[in-house]
Amino acid sequence: MNKIVGKEYFSDKVVKFEVEAPLIARSRRAGHFVIVRVGKKGERVPYTIASADPQKGTITLVIQRVGKSSEKVCQLEVGDYITDMVGPLGKATHIEKFGTVVCAGGGVGVAPMLPIIEAMKAAGNKVISVLGARSKDLIILEDQVRAHSDEVIIMTDDGSYGEKGLITQGVEKVILREQVDLCVTIGPAIMMKFVSELTRKYEVPTIASLNTIMVDGTGMCGACRVTVGGKTKFVCIDGPEFDAHQVDFDEMLMRLKAYN
Repeated sequence: MNKIVGKEYFSDKVVKFEVEAPLIARSRRAGHFVIVRVGKKGERVPYTIASADPQKGTITLVIQRVGKSSEKVCQLEVGDYITDMVGPLGKATHIEKFGTVVCAGGGVGVAPMLPIIEAMKAAGNKVISVLGARSKDLIILEDQVRAHSDEVIIMTDDGSYGEKGLITQGVEKVILREQVDLCVTIGPAIMMKFVSELTRKYEVPTIASLNTIMVDGTGMCGACRVTVGGKTKFVCIDGPEFDAHQVDFDEMLMRLKAYN
């Protein structure tokens, strides 16, 4: 069992938890995730590790209320325990000095993007972060992103903060003005699809962190399978990050509706 030692509300539906997990905190790298279960009969749900503190032995998770299972997690308070937590899982993000890296994070996708932004900057890249959300109150971790970015562009659908428009418009603005060597995108599947289509047009290499349905997280069940470059891959063990231009997003979007 893992004790919750910190809780903060970003909005009514987005909650940040700091959780005791010393072994995970020591071995976690950017891009890794955990699978969490609340209650012995609870659903196993994957969450990307937003940050870790090896000295304190804690990891940070940012969770959005979207259904019964995430609601159960968000109802927990400081001092409560998460029944089970397995990780770190998945393959870590490949970090090197690429040059100029655009990090496009949508909504809660900014949380798993943050450690990638930090690592890319530490590797000597110029990091331009483009954050997108429906409105100002859904923009999260802005200060932390700014601390590790050379530039931050904020796009909101309703224009309540930053610039009015979609995240693709912010990404395209950067591509049109300077050489971009890599784009990393994390967020809703439909957002990642359109960012990928945009960067394909401009021949910008792009990595997407996929958020498929998972059950066991070890490649046994096949629930998270996606088609990448015409081949079947498992997000839990082969990913979660893939060449976005090779991902069959239409198939992935269809599979995400399995429990609707």
